Amino acid sequence: MKIAMLARNANLYSHRRLKEAAEARGHTLDILNTLRCTVHIASHRPQVFYNGAPIAAYDAVIPRIGASITNYGLAILRQFEMAGIWSLNESVAIGRSRDKLRSLQILAKHGLGLPLTAYANDPKAAEEIIKAVKGPPVVIKLIEGTQGIGVVLAETMSSAKSVIEAFRGANVNILVQEFIKEAGGTDIRALVVGGKVVAAMQRTGAADEFRSNLHRGGSARVIKITPEERSTAVRAAKRMGLNVCGVDMLRSNHGPVIMEVNSSPGLEGIESATGKDIAGQIIDFIAANAGGTTKTKGRG
Repeated sequence: MKIAMLARNANLYSHRRLKEAAEARGHTLDILNTLRCTVHIASHRPQVFYNGAPIAAYDAVIPRIGASITNYGLAILRQFEMAGIWSLNESVAIGRSRDKLRSLQILAKHGLGLPLTAYANDPKAAEEIIKAVKGPPVVIKLIEGTQGIGVVLAETMSSAKSVIEAFRGANVNILVQEFIKEAGGTDIRALVVGGKVVAAMQRTGAADEFRSNLHRGGSARVIKITPEERSTAVRAAKRMGLNVCGVDMLRSNHGPVIMEVNSSPGLEGIESATGKDIAGQIIDFIAANAGGTTKTKGRG
């Protein structure tokens, strides 16, 4: 197979591993810098150009679109899809996952466990939405944040109101969520490939840090998840329409609650923690399923 990967940094661990796994299986994988791609829109001739030249024919595309260029990356990916190239995760599903509010609305509609969440445009409604999620304390996060960036724990009513008013005063969209104290600064990342959980790890935040992201200095270890947690991860991936994703969950007193569904999960932490060849499993899934056009999955 000939596979394209949309990614800005070819040297990232995840991207190197996917390329190595593809080539070890006899496939060709080209890493294309997303920002060097352009689209030429003409009737009946959807094309993508790379460094000014039309791209070669590919059997599949792996979108590894950075959060900072989501809109541009999705425009490029849609052009691949319209040209009939199969995408590992299709553009609509990635768009759902990158909008935290939209993704939570979809998951809530289908009865998946979530922390209490509130959203409002008017900063004067700060106290109302804090009380709606049984706070303080509350977690305040940017709707389009990633890797723990733009996530704040506010422990008092006054501090929570100040943070909300500051974000909204800067015209930044935020969510306010209940703080799951019993999680103890840990979460679970379940890696789903093709409707199955292929690996899971528990992440623990650094000292004096409530966020457990590895990018924030957290640590990870392999963990055996419960049947309910496994089912929650699989259902979340299905409802979001993602073939490959990382489902981040907290263990609450009333069962697993989903914090985020990540459509471009990093592989370094989970491969290191579990010793599993996740990159190889992703490439095997592509080889078994690529062909024809990408069909929109999930709803919402």
